[in-house]
Amino acid sequence: MTALEPAELRTLLELALEAARRAGEVILPLYREGIRAELKADATPVTEADRRAELVLREFFARETPAFGFLGEEFGDAAGEAPGRWIVDPIDGTKAFVHRVPLFGTLIALEWEGASVLGVIACHAVGETAWAARGLGAYLDGQPCRVSSVETLETATVLATDWRAVLERPGGATVFRRARLARTWGDCYGYLLVAAGRAEVMLDPELNLWDVAALEPIITEAGGRLADWPGAPAPRSSAVAANASLADEVVRLLSA
Repeated sequence: MTALEPAELRTLLELALEAARRAGEVILPLYREGIRAELKADATPVTEADRRAELVLREFFARETPAFGFLGEEFGDAAGEAPGRWIVDPIDGTKAFVHRVPLFGTLIALEWEGASVLGVIACHAVGETAWAARGLGAYLDGQPCRVSSVETLETATVLATDWRAVLERPGGATVFRRARLARTWGDCYGYLLVAAGRAEVMLDPELNLWDVAALEPIITEAGGRLADWPGAPAPRSSAVAANASLADEVVRLLSA
């Protein structure tokens, strides 16, 4: 195994941040204009903004790191010779994007020998970006960020992308009911809020690899925990993010 040195991670993180900025230059004008969605074969929405942004990201990383692989939501997987693979979701939260709700963002992760070692959540419309690399800490707009120290669900804010999907799962209603505040400030913005200590728990029972890969280093470097939803059919197909004080209790309740 060939681990990345801290200096290499910092360089790659800077590349990821620049890539996210370029994606935002494509996405924001289309968001402000308003854009219609089409339905993909799996009945999830896609827009021209998703496609254009992913092409910008593919071209950028192919030029800057030509030996790396690339996996994107819209155009699939491209193998590389190096142990690294970029994993991107050009617009996480396409439904929010289409309805001109600003809680969407671009997700970029670097997977190295099968593990996510850096991640970026760029929420272009709200003007906030979170990032992290393994061993280098987590940051929100250049300032270190940490999960909250809230210790009970009764004083916690719990978030979800789709409350119906949460209520259909065992324990989901219990977590919502016990929370001080339950809101659907979802998609990638919910994870940014947990990493920044502005919410305590984020629940997503259904995800794909490009939805979750960037979240792992950000949540963990911020002092939180990211786990699979109990009973998930496959690793990284769901996510439960929480601060360190609440993670065990939330996972236990969802396992009931």
